Amino acid sequence: MTSETDIRVLVVDDEPLTASAHADYVRRVPGFTVAGVAGTGSEALRLIKQSLGSSDARIDLILLDMNLPDTHGLELCRRIRAAGVEVDVIAITAVREMKVVRASISVGIVQYLIKPFTFALFAEKLATYLDFRRGFEGSGTLTTQTDVDQTLAAFRNPSSSQLSKGLSEETLHHVVELLTDATEALSASEVASALSISRITARRYLEYLADTGLADRLSRYGTRGRPELEYRLGGR
Repeated sequence: MTSETDIRVLVVDDEPLTASAHADYVRRVPGFTVAGVAGTGSEALRLIKQSLGSSDARIDLILLDMNLPDTHGLELCRRIRAAGVEVDVIAITAVREMKVVRASISVGIVQYLIKPFTFALFAEKLATYLDFRRGFEGSGTLTTQTDVDQTLAAFRNPSSSQLSKGLSEETLHHVVELLTDATEALSASEVASALSISRITARRYLEYLADTGLADRLSRYGTRGRPELEYRLGGR
């Protein structure tokens, strides 16, 4: 159930499954609701323009992928700012180049979340953003340096959602990519074979994804003995 005070979020990503998964993530975080989903920059701009002057259709926050089929995320941000639209943007992207991260700050992107990530980290980032936004609510002024520092500090807190010991971001990225491209759920043996890693290692990453809510854990039947576990990205 949504509230009038919920942060209304526009998800912008050209991969339908990824966009759907991120929209589902938004719905799971208290205080947020999905205002729309766009697969291109032009569609995002259309929805943003439609939202202007309408409290029912307003957009408060954009979750933005950098690589869109018709424009770059940075250029879309520049066009939004040039139009005078006041909306916050969180980049959610696999782009890791430092120059892009620096440019994101210059166009007013408030957070930068690198794919792949867990639901726990996603929820933490949105909660941090919500704390930051609430720090600017009301019509009063921030009268002291402490008030300003406490409000801006919301974005400076280090993330507490670290990978489990022995897991690497690079291998996790490859496992998530494999699950994203797969047309059906995969077992640990199939992931191990595809990535040239041990079955035990593959199982650790798959279990991590399942435990953090990014993947679904299923039982595969049809063979003798105990059913084999298989995994697929959540929301698919």
